Amino acid sequence: MSRKRQRLVPETLGLKRRREVGLAETDPLRGEAGSARAAVAELVRLFPRGLFEDTLPPIALRSQKALQEQGEIRVIQLGFDLDAHGIIFTEDYRTRVLKACDGRSYAGTVQKFLSSVLPACGDLSFQQDQMTQTFGFRDTEITQLVNAGVLTVRDAGSWWLAMPGAGRFIKYFVKGRQVVLGMVRKAKYRELLLSELLGRRPPAAVRLGLAYHVHDLIGAQLVDCVSTTSGTLLRLPET
Repeated sequence: MSRKRQRLVPETLGLKRRREVGLAETDPLRGEAGSARAAVAELVRLFPRGLFEDTLPPIALRSQKALQEQGEIRVIQLGFDLDAHGIIFTEDYRTRVLKACDGRSYAGTVQKFLSSVLPACGDLSFQQDQMTQTFGFRDTEITQLVNAGVLTVRDAGSWWLAMPGAGRFIKYFVKGRQVVLGMVRKAKYRELLLSELLGRRPPAAVRLGLAYHVHDLIGAQLVDCVSTTSGTLLRLPET
């Protein structure tokens, strides 16, 4: 990865790899130079913790492979699309899951999962044989993990890693993405300067903030970035 691409915060967010047409040097979304972890941390800063009463860890969209391999982040299934994967710092994930399950009947099973499975397996999904034979979970315990929101059913005998209480985030995310994409779609020629978009007052439906959703639109290839003398232009791709 080149130094320039390491500095682009949008590279860490979105469901697919970005189509990079070009970015102006004054791009207000450009993060500081540094590691992939620093780029993810910049996205974490944009996450509105207060909106969820600090019950959710900051969630971004798309993993950084190196951080995943090092165990610093976890990839979770967000549920509104098969390719919708969020990233969460591992310690944030562990802390919020323990807090969400505190005092519940399944708290012991969740703690067992966090101490045995999480450090040993960085995968997004888990298989029946893996859970029962490798990690020693009974079927009833797996059911408890699903009830706790730590796992969600992928198909028979397979589960995604999930985040308890993420449903409200997903609702806000999907609605906000639609609204911000609509702002670009309604602009003249279906294009809008990035600085103009970020300078607007966010509509009430954009609960996660304009900058958060702009990162997502770029990473998900829902808009193209075009470098102009006036700054970065967001343009809907030709269909």
